[in-house]
Amino acid sequence: MPEHAFHPDLRAARFLPRAAVGPRTLPLLRLVSKIGGNRPLPGAERVVVEPGVSMHVFRPSGAPGPALLWVHGGGLVMGSAAQDARFCRRVADELGVVVASVEYRLAPEHPFPTPLHDCWAALRRLADLPGVDPDRIAIGGASAGGGLAAALALLARERGDVRPAFQLLVYPMLDDRTSARTDVDESRLRMWNVSSNRFGWRSYLGADHAAEVPPLAAPARCEDLSGLPPAWVGVGTNDLFHEEDVAYANRLRRAGVDCGLLEVPGAYHGFDAVQGKAPVSQAFVDAQVAALAGGLGITARG
Repeated sequence: MPEHAFHPDLRAARFLPRAAVGPRTLPLLRLVSKIGGNRPLPGAERVVVEPGVSMHVFRPSGAPGPALLWVHGGGLVMGSAAQDARFCRRVADELGVVVASVEYRLAPEHPFPTPLHDCWAALRRLADLPGVDPDRIAIGGASAGGGLAAALALLARERGDVRPAFQLLVYPMLDDRTSARTDVDESRLRMWNVSSNRFGWRSYLGADHAAEVPPLAAPARCEDLSGLPPAWVGVGTNDLFHEEDVAYANRLRRAGVDCGLLEVPGAYHGFDAVQGKAPVSQAFVDAQVAALAGGLGITARG
């Protein structure tokens, strides 16, 4: 397959926008997300973490055990805990784990560190839920949620009272410096480009942020990745985050952290959500579930 060509299963990508989020589109996208997020989710329990923060909790049938804290994507400025309900329900049913999808507060109204602290509060709340083994909690997320999950692993290493057992990082948004790149071939990008990335990071870091961005805001800036939980990173080669994600996975490995890496040729950002029925998308989600099962040391129910 030629470099930067789209995967054969994703031919429709040529009709998709290179970016979907920006200052002008954000209000409409938030409205759509809010409408979807307010729908009751069958089989899910809404748990209040603290004022303004909640979780959708999916419980499996059977004995208690491990858990997953899931963090939704949306460029740090949009999205809701309900958007990945199908994935959360699948993990709960197939792996027999409690899954909690956190409703964290969004930038720019709530810049760093509020969303991260919301996720930390949710992790501690999850660890206290009945039927959850606090020593077998995985953290994960997609896109901005993956970046927050990676930052949460750093914060947990620092604070120590809850120690995640595994990180599931799906095309994570890790490095604000990607926003300053001028060498990106945007013809291969879909759904998230340099302009969207710059908008998301500026919203999260705040207009008056210091020149030195802290690692808890942008995990790729962390110099010491040792002592973090085992991880899995998955990303497409036509994703703006491809280089930063591969670099982070390799740095985890060099720091002695067990890290799986899956690069999907010709896949763009969020391809598995946009074209979920494509075989390559289904295989990608299957890989996430398998990685999570391996990370938690459990066998899928099938």
